Amino acid sequence: MRQKTLIRNLEKFASKKFSSTREMLNEILIKIVEDEEVNVTGGRIWKLDVAQKAYKLLLQEGKTAKLDEKFSIKIDEYPLFEKVSRERTILAQETNEMLRDKGIYFFSISGVGSKIKIGKKQYYQYLLALNSDVIDDELRYVLNIVATILTSKIRERKISQSRQYLIQDLDKARELQKSILPEHENRFYGYQMFGVTIPSEIIGGDYFDYLPIGYDEDRIGITVGDAASHGLSAAAEAMYISGAIRMASTFQLKISPMMFRLNNLINKIFSDDRFTSLFYGELSTDKKGLFLYANAGHNSPMLYKKRTGKILYLEPTGPLLGPAPNSRYETDSINIESGDILVIYTDGIVETANNLFEFYGENRLEEIILKNASLTPKEITYKILDDLNRFTTQDSKYQDDKTVVVIKRDDNNEF
Repeated sequence: MRQKTLIRNLEKFASKKFSSTREMLNEILIKIVEDEEVNVTGGRIWKLDVAQKAYKLLLQEGKTAKLDEKFSIKIDEYPLFEKVSRERTILAQETNEMLRDKGIYFFSISGVGSKIKIGKKQYYQYLLALNSDVIDDELRYVLNIVATILTSKIRERKISQSRQYLIQDLDKARELQKSILPEHENRFYGYQMFGVTIPSEIIGGDYFDYLPIGYDEDRIGITVGDAASHGLSAAAEAMYISGAIRMASTFQLKISPMMFRLNNLINKIFSDDRFTSLFYGELSTDKKGLFLYANAGHNSPMLYKKRTGKILYLEPTGPLLGPAPNSRYETDSINIESGDILVIYTDGIVETANNLFEFYGENRLEEIILKNASLTPKEITYKILDDLNRFTTQDSKYQDDKTVVVIKRDDNNEF
């Protein structure tokens, strides 16, 4: 028969939607047996049982005598199976007495699917065996075509299923990450807060959190972090660190010792190429607005002082978390007065670039803060994100996870 026609017909037929690989194999086997141009009297598909080290009968069609559905052949009793692994398609005389009793004296057999290792040898996942009155090279060509197409379709199904499982896993990871992130809006005595994280992929390595501290919750910790890289590995590291900080906050550790222990933990748990930047600060009911903080290699948060109309930077007080064990982290402090605004962000904000590879930069962020200082934290956050979207484009190649947390002390606030 014309091989191109066979390829086209089988490709088209195998591309239909099947509920399972077995259904696909069964439908194709029926089609081959019924196709007069292929000229076969019957066929069988065998599936490798790794545990039993045998091929078990999976499907059978045609006019040839039917075998018991539980029929199987041990691979060590049938040397031809090993030959199929090497040559893919063979034509041979049947040696199995039970099969000869069924009138099967000559057969063609071809390997289908991936190869599976048993001991030191490899065997095809499936075998396609066809019976014909004429066992010749033409049948060998047909078998090779059929086996190639079936193998391709089985692989496509596997990739498609793996992709679907991956998407489901990513969706679960995204939901888990969303469940760990706090509500955007928060209030602590005379402070309003609003935070948001926008991953560059489905999930990301940025995170922020609000952490009530103390039995009467007279303090609150605010943390913003950025795990290196993107995607699943960064998200896993981010969730781990976020959980560690939450646990540490319940023990009411002082900030410097907490950062010291956290750094050593990250250094021990994660590989040498993993690190994270982290800003952690604590507000209390102190009337002067005392804010204690440590900055582990993170972007310097901007503090807008209403009294002077200027912006101050909260510079790092220690290195990135992870690369070097036993690093020291200082605790610094500022006073957040009435009307002051603290903006904590990750590098996905200031280092986002447009298609001309121009960075958004700290100066643009300063301008937005100064221009909108009279607004609420939520409004300021959206002003920043809107300006960022105007600066760049959605399909820009220079995107990173973005996180912004804005804290504002109420005007004329007295606790």
